[in-house]
Amino acid sequence: MLSRTYQSLRAVAPAALMLSIAALLSGCGAIVARVSGGLADNLSAAILNQQDPELVREALPAYLLLLDSLIAGAPDNRATLAAGAQLYAAYGAGLVTDAERAKTLTDQARDYGRRALCAAQAKACGLEKLDYAGYERVIMDIDAAAVDELYAYSISSLAHIRAHSDDFGALAQLPKVEAALTRVMALEPGDLAASTCMYLGILNTLRPAALGGKPEVGRDWFERGIAVSAGKDLSIKVEYARGYARLVYDRELHDRLLNEVLAAEVEQTDLTLFNKLAQSEAVLLLESADEYF
Repeated sequence: MLSRTYQSLRAVAPAALMLSIAALLSGCGAIVARVSGGLADNLSAAILNQQDPELVREALPAYLLLLDSLIAGAPDNRATLAAGAQLYAAYGAGLVTDAERAKTLTDQARDYGRRALCAAQAKACGLEKLDYAGYERVIMDIDAAAVDELYAYSISSLAHIRAHSDDFGALAQLPKVEAALTRVMALEPGDLAASTCMYLGILNTLRPAALGGKPEVGRDWFERGIAVSAGKDLSIKVEYARGYARLVYDRELHDRLLNEVLAAEVEQTDLTLFNKLAQSEAVLLLESADEYF
């Protein structure tokens, strides 16, 4: 059972773990904009609507350093900490191929995520030290005022687990991440809803039903994410095909979803980069389908 989960978690697409950049860049841009006028907002838009992932891969480290400097100057600023958590998570889990670098970067992501949630609501400070029952009680008491920080905490935790997926201790944290993301959805997260649905779909399809997974619950989350994004976020369909269709050996659904991705319009406001990545993933999944099914 654990072997299957390790393999599934390692296979989470870079496009999926990068998706949170969409939400964070606008927020981070607003922070930096106070100092630099419209430059940050324009930079955010340029990244999100870029069709060359390699260019973004090369450019993002400078943004990381900028966030580090902002956090150093205001170590308790919840918005900046949340932005740092998400960007380090996305870069470490989605754009770095060296395993040790990924661990280091996602360690930083998790630290920023914990600090962001603690700064937003004091009751969440030290959350990681609680057993599951105590953790769940605190998570369920988080209110809507901290939804952005709870999302950042959840995404940075998931990225950290993925980078440390050879560690049984890290893997054991997955139920806590699922609980946190479920709470995010209960708080009506607005623009964060589609990506939150996707991550919940991924978490519920890491294992087959016979080994404790909840494929049908995962399918419902994927379908909900597609509906929330009006089908414009192609990453959700890719993860639906990878996570659910492959898990239950539904070749027809698998190919339909991926062919829909390839036929879709890539250019969507603030989703172009991720849709481009999703199409690349779709090609690879279709090419390997004969061997898988």
